[in-house]
Amino acid sequence: MSGKLRVLAVGLGNMGMSHAKAYARIDGFEVAALCERRIAERNLPPELASAQRFSDYGEALKAVKPDVVSISTWSDSHAEYAIAAMEAGAHVFVEKPLADTVEDAQRVVDVAKRTGRKLVIGYILRHHPSWIRFIELAKTLGSPLVFRMNLNQQSSGKQWEDHKKLLQSLSPIVDCGVHYLDVMCQITRAKATKVHALGARLTDGMPNVDIPAGMYNYGMLQVAFDDGSIGWYEAGWGPMMSETAFFVKDVIGPKGSVSIVVADEGNKDTKSADINTHTKTNRILLHHAVLDANGNLAKKDETFDTHDEPDHDALCEREQRYLLKAIREDVDLSDHMSDAVRSLRIALAADSSVRTGEVVTL
Repeated sequence: MSGKLRVLAVGLGNMGMSHAKAYARIDGFEVAALCERRIAERNLPPELASAQRFSDYGEALKAVKPDVVSISTWSDSHAEYAIAAMEAGAHVFVEKPLADTVEDAQRVVDVAKRTGRKLVIGYILRHHPSWIRFIELAKTLGSPLVFRMNLNQQSSGKQWEDHKKLLQSLSPIVDCGVHYLDVMCQITRAKATKVHALGARLTDGMPNVDIPAGMYNYGMLQVAFDDGSIGWYEAGWGPMMSETAFFVKDVIGPKGSVSIVVADEGNKDTKSADINTHTKTNRILLHHAVLDANGNLAKKDETFDTHDEPDHDALCEREQRYLLKAIREDVDLSDHMSDAVRSLRIALAADSSVRTGEVVTL
């Protein structure tokens, strides 16, 4: 395929706008059209101003006939929009999670395989050089492994409004958890066997909070793998969340541990709801468990500086360059797609565990 690929970008929230601007910066893409329900009210940046505007996705897909559809809408439309795009002949980038159910996620993957269209899911950490290094180091720690991860966000103002919208359909341990469950799965490559999770609804009695009955804004999960590895993850959203230890990323094994140290740790200006904080690492700490003849630690810890890592918008650009490469070079995305379904399966099992109070066997 030669020439620029014409892109229809659907959804222009935080992620959608970052992706749309990324396409505009990449020579192999042309942003042909933008779609959003309130597109008429949107003030667009100069690089997107010439794109066609649509408020209806079906109409946009039919009129534009794009080569690529980029989907950054609410998760309950991801599967439907992705399938429609691929059936219309377009390659697809879709934000995580791939779908609201495992069955729908697998249906999307099946359509990608049948149509031969490329499907890239927005697992942004897979394109982050520091996280790639973190995963490589974690794989040297032996087996079994212990994963300790969280991402709590003290949100207010617009960030809290966005979280309340997400809570209409997704809990934090599903929406954010798929990233870190994917990291666990990349490191161990073992099969998850059971999940247990607990959740708490910390919004009752708060003014102007209308989220569905049974939905919770804080959750914690534990997952067991068939190689003996175990993982813990927690996530919470809202103005009540603590900024203390909101970012924990540890892997521990027989040979030591590796940790991502949050950017500007201890700086009161570092905020958990800042989207750049979610990907910025600052440094990686590798601890060795080797002991000398006296039983003391024999090797000093190693620190890997990551000060030159990409920011959030640059990471979005890396995702879209990967999509372009997959299309141009016919990259096999089978593992990428099956991994997305696998991490979603664990996250949704955790959500089921919260709601039923039972351990879920996978």
